[in-house]
Amino acid sequence: MTALFRVLIGLLLALSALPAQAAGPATARVRIETSLGAIVVELDMRRAPITSANFLAYAEEKRFDGTTFYRAARNKGDPKRGLIQGGIDSKVRKARWPIDHEPTSKTGLRHIDGTLSMARNAPGSAMGDFFITIGPSSYLDARDGNPGYAAFGRVVSGMAIVHRILALPTWPGGRSQTTKGQHIVKPIKIVTVRRVK
Repeated sequence: MTALFRVLIGLLLALSALPAQAAGPATARVRIETSLGAIVVELDMRRAPITSANFLAYAEEKRFDGTTFYRAARNKGDPKRGLIQGGIDSKVRKARWPIDHEPTSKTGLRHIDGTLSMARNAPGSAMGDFFITIGPSSYLDARDGNPGYAAFGRVVSGMAIVHRILALPTWPGGRSQTTKGQHIVKPIKIVTVRRVK
C-alpha cells in the first residue's frame, strides 16, 4: 500500500466520521403570510430534502406570492378535522418542474395534526401545491400498495388560522368527484411566503 493510498483512505475515513450536521441545517422555517394572518412552518430538510428544497425554491422565487388557500377538505365524521390546500393551483406559469416523490415510508415522517405535505396527482407529479392537515391523518401515509403523500414539515405557529380556513364556506360542486364540496367560495390570499432567517 503506497503512502498516497494510505492518506486517501485516512481522509475518507475522517470524512465519514463527520457529524451529520456538516451536511447542512436540519430544518428551515418559513412564514406564510395570508390575508387572515401568518402561519409559520418548519421544513424537515434532513428527512425530506427534495420536497423541502422544492418548497423553499417556490418561496425564494416568489412563486407562492399572490396565490391562495383554495381548498378545505373537511372530514365527514368530524368537520373540525381534515386538510386545507394552497399554492399555485396548477397555474403553469408559476410552476417549476415536478419533483421525485418522498413517501413517508422512506422519510419516517407521518401525517399528524399540523403536518405540511405536498399535493399531487401521480407520485412524482408534485410541483407547487401543498396542504396542511388538521387532526391525525394516517390515511395519507404510505402503506402497501399506496405511495401516500410526501410529508415534509409541520406548523409551528398559526394553527388557529389553519382552523379558520378549514371552516370557511365551500362550493357544493367541484372539479372532480374527489374534491366535490371542498373548494372555498372566497379563497384566502397567500400574500407572501418567505424563509425566516
